[in-house]
Amino acid sequence: MQGLNSLLAIVAAYLVGSLSFAVIVSRAMGLSDPRTYGSGNPGATNVLRSGSRAAAILTLSLDALKGYVPVLLVLVYGARFGLGETTAAFVGLAAFAGHVWPVFFRFQGGKGVATAAGALLAINPWLGAATLLTWLIIAAFFRYSSLASLVAALFAPFYQALIWGVEPALLAIVPMSLVLIWRHEGNIRKLLAGTESKIGQKAGPQGALHAPGKAHAHHAAHHKPRKGHH
Repeated sequence: MQGLNSLLAIVAAYLVGSLSFAVIVSRAMGLSDPRTYGSGNPGATNVLRSGSRAAAILTLSLDALKGYVPVLLVLVYGARFGLGETTAAFVGLAAFAGHVWPVFFRFQGGKGVATAAGALLAINPWLGAATLLTWLIIAAFFRYSSLASLVAALFAPFYQALIWGVEPALLAIVPMSLVLIWRHEGNIRKLLAGTESKIGQKAGPQGALHAPGKAHAHHAAHHKPRKGHH
């Protein structure tokens, strides 16, 4: 019975995670589908490129809650059903997997940063706070959401292992970190090439983002004054 309860909790968390709020919120607010512009990623950072800060904040909050609430429910009410910290860890991982591979959206989801952060906050609030602080510091200094997410994903398992020890939480943290890094492969290439877009940068159609420096250079090349003309 305990195994069945664990399985039901994990499946439920996956289904909740499969709610792609970037798409749902954008549709509700009359905005373009976030999968059609900018990076094409259905996440809060890309929704912000639509120009609607309210939609981005709402997306971020809901994506984080769908990782936070299922884990919290298991930790608070799971004991009466024989569910413990290990199930809570797998529930967080399932919600994250739902965001990345949503069954309701043809398994084409986002990168899972906000959902992973929500799950971490529920599994270990101090770890979640430390990881979020890492993200905020990197984002504030460099203005790249992808870089901040990569650094936070790299540090989270080490924070857990070094400060709180090897606990069931690592069963969720390590896979989430690895998937997050893998999902940012394209961003890593853009960061190395200097073409990654910064936080809040407006976007055109999908794939039409340009690095500011290159855009100015392109503009200058087409408006270079000709000799003999004033």
